[in-house]
Order: sequence, then C-alpha cells, then structure tokens
Amino acid sequence: MDALQVDHRQIHHREIHHRQVHHRTVLVRGHEIFYREAGAPDAPVLLLLHGFPTSSRMFRDLIPLLADRYRLIAPDHLGFGRSATPSADDFPYSFAELASLTSEFTEQLGLTRFALYIQDYGAPIGLRLALAHPERITAIVTQNGNAYREGLGADAWAPVLAMIADRTPLTEAPVRAISSLEGIRWQYETGVPDAYRSLLDPDAWTQDAALMAREGMDRVQLDLIGDYGANIELYPAFHEYFRASRVPLLAVWGAHDEIFLPAGAEAFRRDLPDARVHLLPTGHFALETHAPQIAALIDDFLGQTLPASAYPASALPTSALPKSANATRTP
Repeated sequence: MDALQVDHRQIHHREIHHRQVHHRTVLVRGHEIFYREAGAPDAPVLLLLHGFPTSSRMFRDLIPLLADRYRLIAPDHLGFGRSATPSADDFPYSFAELASLTSEFTEQLGLTRFALYIQDYGAPIGLRLALAHPERITAIVTQNGNAYREGLGADAWAPVLAMIADRTPLTEAPVRAISSLEGIRWQYETGVPDAYRSLLDPDAWTQDAALMAREGMDRVQLDLIGDYGANIELYPAFHEYFRASRVPLLAVWGAHDEIFLPAGAEAFRRDLPDARVHLLPTGHFALETHAPQIAALIDDFLGQTLPASAYPASALPTSALPKSANATRTP
C-alpha cells in the first residue's frame, strides 16, 4: 500500500511538472522565435498556431488543461508577440513566408509528427504545412480557422477584400482601423453573450494593441492583410488535401463569430464527412470564454484519433465521446 501511495505521489508530481509552461526562444533564419511549451517530451505533439492580432498568449488557459497528456508547443509568428519583428523592408511578410518559417521551426525542434490547432491566421499557415508535408500531420483542430469562402463574414471582410483588389491609401485606411485598440477590442467582444462577458480579460486586447502599435507594425500588418487573397486562392488546394488525406478534423467555433462565420465550420464536412463540428455560444476568440470546454473536446477527439501507443503510459487520455456527423452546439 505504501508503495502504491508513493507511485501515486510520483505520478501526481509528474503531472504538475508537465503542466508548467516554459517560455523559450529559438533562432530560425537568424530571427528569434518565441514559443511556449509544456508537457512530456514523449507525449503526442499539438502545435498551436495563433491568429491576428494576438500571439501564443491566446493559449494561456488551454495549455495547462492538456499538458498532462500532450506536448504543447505554441510559437509567436514572426512580427507578433515576443518573436522578432523585422521591418517590412527587411522581411517579405506573406503567409507563404510565415508558413516556411514555421516549418523550419518545427524541424529545429525535431517535430516529425504533430496535430495542429489553427485559429484565424494560424489556419492558412498550418494548412500550408499540411500541404507541404501531409505525412507529418496527425490531426487538425480548427477553432475559427477558416478554409471556405462561405466562412468569410461579408461586413467584416468588405474593407479587406477592397484593399486586396486595389491597395491604395484610400483602401488602406479602414483596414488600419482593424489594428487599433478599438478594432482589436471589437474582435474580442463581438458575439460574446452577456453571460460570458465577465470572462473576457481586458489585458488581452490592451496587450495586443500595444504590440500592434510598435514602430513599423502598421506596414507589416498591411502587407499581411494585403496578402490574404493568396490564402483564399489556396482554398481549393486545402479542400483537395482534406479529401485525399482524410485527416481527422475537429472544428470548435464561436457560433457568433462575425469574422469567420459558423458556415465555415460546417463546410469542413463537405470534404471530410467524418469531421466533428461543435458550435460554442461565443465569438471569434472562443478560448477567452470556453477554454475548459474546448480542452475537453480536444481530449476526446485526440483520444479517439491517436493510437494509444502514442501516449506515455502515465498520460493516457480520457475516454472519448461517440462520433457525430451533426453540428453540435456546446454550452
């Protein structure tokens, strides 16, 4: 009995240790890339790719909830968060370049097989990784990470599409507002019901806005937003990848997102009939209000998707929920 108690204490100690989040940097092409990491080195890897205008900080609540069973790695894209921010004159900011850097980042960390968590900008970056190396991707979790035209909210995308079609000072002006404090706060608050408003952390949008206000960031973000049309052009290639690979996919989506509409979540089932779709009563940044629910959905999904042999003996996932082909609204 004493030996069993010791074993339980040792396992509990390991779980606490693996839940601790480490903050590291690595040089990729001479650029410092900041990333957060937690979990056992031999656990299945979940690569977390954040969106605009935030950073890996968006995963601050999710990482500890999964780190006892998975190795979680969340980089800040170049030009975001605590990663290097070379000027637009010194680096060609495009989604293809960010994806290439991210691929090199994974190779430097020795990541040969991993699941993806993609949100907003993280979607075209992560899906480019999948196109280039489909053999490396074990599963995809997309949280308001779009890959279908019907997911583009008409009102939110009108000024962006106008600038993509004809980039001039006149068309840039409304797009600049997206990176302002008011524009960023709108992204966090819109679509969040009153019952969940108190869960929103004001530091999230104030910190994002402060980083967006750094010298040179205006040009960087305009270049990236101006390049978003290249992502839309790749949608058919993404769809072909889904059909050819049959990659397991979980879509957890803010049902009230006005940037990437719920129709974008449901569209994944067109190319991946077994995709799981869960609509959450929140907005674009669903982790701000529903991190525990999303963690549970991920654990169930990966627990049924990844082989048991992928997990360390002390980190087997919880039993999974049955699969469902229907979209589910999760409280």
